[in-house]
Amino acid sequence: MSDELERRVLGDAAARQLANTQKTIVQWGAITPRWLPRFLSWVPVEAGVYRVNRVKENESAQVVVCTTKTTQPLPTAFVDYVEKPREYVLSSIKSVLGVHTRVSDLFRSPHDQTKEQLRLIVEHLKERQEFELINNPDYGLLKNAAPAQRIPTRKGPPTPDDLDELLTKVWKEPAFFLAHPRAIAAFGRECTRRGVPPPTVSLFGNQFLTWRGIPLVPSDKIPISNNGSAGKTSILLIRTGEARQGVVGLFQSGLPGEQAPGLSVRFMGIDQTTIASYLVSLYCSAAVLTDDAIGVLENVDVNSYHDYVWPK
Repeated sequence: MSDELERRVLGDAAARQLANTQKTIVQWGAITPRWLPRFLSWVPVEAGVYRVNRVKENESAQVVVCTTKTTQPLPTAFVDYVEKPREYVLSSIKSVLGVHTRVSDLFRSPHDQTKEQLRLIVEHLKERQEFELINNPDYGLLKNAAPAQRIPTRKGPPTPDDLDELLTKVWKEPAFFLAHPRAIAAFGRECTRRGVPPPTVSLFGNQFLTWRGIPLVPSDKIPISNNGSAGKTSILLIRTGEARQGVVGLFQSGLPGEQAPGLSVRFMGIDQTTIASYLVSLYCSAAVLTDDAIGVLENVDVNSYHDYVWPK
């Protein structure tokens, strides 16, 4: 019999069988900050329709002469309105979630499967909402900028001169620039090269580059087109709010199953295959109250610093 003591050590793999594993909620790299909806002013809409009444801009105020028995002729004036103003109808973004009851019953700890699935569906719809606010062919901001408010960029990346020119288009209380992150990076490089690095400002707990005190807000929903070897995009300057005759976001309030402004989640029942269904709906639109509420700098070059050949 050996006098040596046999040593046995519990290994990591075996020990883990008795230990709880800390689990996160599902991480999804496609989720972005979605700054545009945060910076817009939002207006609740009744019956899903928003009418923008405007003055006939090209006509001067009409003068009418009225007389009475006791006074001299008195000139008065009125301002004529557009007879058929534009009406914005809310757009709907919908998705139906199906969850098997066996999954929701058995696999609900530590995270509820139904809640997690609904959370991810809502995130997807909100990402789509920001895309539509920019690119929708009917109400998207890029589509609805007036021709007179569009500026072709100078050759190369966006420059301080370009953004100053954009400020001449939206000079009445501009709120923010909206640009793809690559466009903001190109502008920052150009400012640094010229010796005028843009300052930053803290908004919503985050740092934003600014120009002339106006924040440059990033959104990856602004498209970048490939024109040969150069990537081209646009930079917008936006004024917001009804009181400023700017851009407003539109939503329907008081929806059945409302979870957030314009967002509802409604249980649709359980079918014969024991799948529970939920209808997730998001209603939104945007309205440009006056033409000078948006300016667009077009064909911005977003090549990297090393790819661009600087003019001599």
